[in-house]
Amino acid sequence: MIAKIIYGQTCTGTLNYVFEKEGMQILGYGNTFSQSISPKFFGSVLYFQGQRNATKNRYAHISLNLPHGEHLDDRTFYKISEEYMENMGFGNQPYVVVRHNDTKHEHVHIVTTTVKEDGKVLGIFNSHKRSMAIRQHIEKKYGLTPAPTKKQKSQLPIYRLPEEQFGMEAEKGTKYYLQDVLNSINQKYKVRSFNELARLVKPYHIEIRTTKNKTGRIGVAYGLNNQNGYKTRFINGSEVHRGLSGPKLQKVFDIHSKSKLLPTYRKRLLKQIETTYDLFQTIRPHDLEAVLKEYQDIDVKLDIKEDVIEGYTIFDRSRYVFKERELGKNIRMQNRLEIFGHGDAFTQIDTESKQFRLEVEKTIKEALTTSYLKSPKQNGLLSEHIGNMKFEDIVPNLLASDRYQFLERYLPRNQKKVFRKAMENEFPMVRKNMYENETKKERQALENKFKLIGNILEKRIFNVGTEQGSIRLLFQALGVKYQDNQLSFTCSNRHTVPVKLGHLTFPKEMENYVSTGFVRQNHLLLEMLTEQSSENSPKLTAAAMFLPMIFPNLFDRMDPDYKKQYESIALGSYIKNAEHMHGPFEKSAKDYIALFNAKGFYFVKGQEGFEVKSIYTDNKTSYTLPNRTSQYLSSIPDLATTLQGQKPVIKNLVEEGRNKLENLWTGHLMERGMYDKATYMITAENVRPNLHREVEHHHMDNGLRKCMNQVIQQKTSVQQNRLLKKGVYAINSLLGGSGKKTEEMYNGFKDELTDWSKYKGQGVRLFI
Repeated sequence: MIAKIIYGQTCTGTLNYVFEKEGMQILGYGNTFSQSISPKFFGSVLYFQGQRNATKNRYAHISLNLPHGEHLDDRTFYKISEEYMENMGFGNQPYVVVRHNDTKHEHVHIVTTTVKEDGKVLGIFNSHKRSMAIRQHIEKKYGLTPAPTKKQKSQLPIYRLPEEQFGMEAEKGTKYYLQDVLNSINQKYKVRSFNELARLVKPYHIEIRTTKNKTGRIGVAYGLNNQNGYKTRFINGSEVHRGLSGPKLQKVFDIHSKSKLLPTYRKRLLKQIETTYDLFQTIRPHDLEAVLKEYQDIDVKLDIKEDVIEGYTIFDRSRYVFKERELGKNIRMQNRLEIFGHGDAFTQIDTESKQFRLEVEKTIKEALTTSYLKSPKQNGLLSEHIGNMKFEDIVPNLLASDRYQFLERYLPRNQKKVFRKAMENEFPMVRKNMYENETKKERQALENKFKLIGNILEKRIFNVGTEQGSIRLLFQALGVKYQDNQLSFTCSNRHTVPVKLGHLTFPKEMENYVSTGFVRQNHLLLEMLTEQSSENSPKLTAAAMFLPMIFPNLFDRMDPDYKKQYESIALGSYIKNAEHMHGPFEKSAKDYIALFNAKGFYFVKGQEGFEVKSIYTDNKTSYTLPNRTSQYLSSIPDLATTLQGQKPVIKNLVEEGRNKLENLWTGHLMERGMYDKATYMITAENVRPNLHREVEHHHMDNGLRKCMNQVIQQKTSVQQNRLLKKGVYAINSLLGGSGKKTEEMYNGFKDELTDWSKYKGQGVRLFI
């Protein structure tokens, strides 16, 4: 099921559309004195209640859509609609549920107001996350097909034209078709002119006509013409949609055209395309799309008229659309006949070009780095690894490289056999240069660690000294070691910094295993505490919360004032990550609190808004939530009761001894989908995860139960247990870095409910 929400200032047009659609069926009214009222009377009720507040988002138009082929009877669909409205906070508002049958997928429209009877506005914070969670809850409860969770890389579909009809209904069909396509285009691209818009909508058989009056006001009208006997009259833009009138579109076009980033985008694209031309000796014109996509990840479309290629259009990731002539004369195909003027000759790389040699070097560097990262035992530094590598050692990584495969594909046939030989000949020089560069970086990194340690000791962040050798704990937590009056990396003696501390004893309890990922997090944290970090420095992740679990002996010696500062920073880092993880389960602000309570976090009202505290940190330590999140929590009707209800949950966790970071870490592993590691914590370490019961059940069904059953049936050796334990407390790029951005939720079903007002700050449109 897919849910869509639009907030707006008026409801007249929405109600007209919902009630006037041919074959519409009113399934029921919510919170009205009778189910026998007329649509006109309901419209009056809704209008007068909505006008009690001046907010722009007075009214809400919601559609619930089933996938093609799925069916619900009227009673069940209305029950689902009621449940959706109740969870979204509209349960006490007047609303109507109307079923339409004009599309192949079954759907209902719900119209309501965000204004309450007392004139106050409902809290509609986090509508996207909440609606997604409610939708998933309803899908599971009623056995509905889950909606796609990720945006698919596909072009806007060529929607079917309205059927050839006559009269008012045909005009309505045309309007909704125009709305659907035009709004989708304006959402997908940052259009800069009516001419550009006309080019983009041409494949959908839409024609655009513009006019200008004496005052300079621009008007626009739209019509359909499929060149096959179906043609409509032109309809004024304001009649199609208030946001599609000439003046409003021109205002948007002007904003896009005056963007300060436009020159940067043009410069980047020009450089990428010129680099591509420099690599190739010949390019078959029809191959340009594939070449640019694979080599530079640029989407282009050839402009073909009567079998003649006139140029190409670039669809940039910035959402701007460029003609190649906008970027520069030198990249136009007509001006580069030495590359494109060879008819249907094969597309071939110029093996004598400077760019080809650069690509060979990049490919070798990539293979050397990959071989180090994928090595089962990363003994030593990257520079040492590079220095010991031979060409045959990286061949498997070369052959698997996308860059290598791209180059090989477009090499002249008679040179493919010598390609590997060229790689082999280039390898020694590339290895030498890379070895020298990595050596410089490593030396600088060690110097930076030495300076950081000096600042830490000067500010007395940790109570460490040389007498009991506890300073070694600090060294270890930063990935360095001390030996013979020298500081070096833990994994290598290649680089050293002289540090005359004399003989240092080892403390009684050194950390058993130190993860390089946690070392990076600790380094970033200590840079922040010593004020050495900058805005461009990497940011802390949720893993910062678990540093005392990895380095307990060091953090036990942390200065109380700095510990409070650290705990506040760590709380903020973890909360941001957890908010993202809770998305699929957070149906309301109450759920927001309940999900955090189950993890051992609780909320209190402070002077500057809501503050979050935890059972893992000092009771005096807190992190102040952003203002919008505080407003979201303040929207809970029985807020005082909800906050009071936190106490037994938190008390129970403490009494059960679940106020340890290991309990939170186990839940964190489950949320990241690392079920093998979580299974080890649950079975071998006997640690219960601190997670909400609903979340636990989700992960059990998602693969954790299967993983646990497999572990129970296996007899694990002592050695294997040691390896597992190391793996459990090691964070790699998945946990330590930002990784790829989560893709937008994708709406896989066609629906006439479209609006691009979110780009104007006048409403919200959710694809859930």
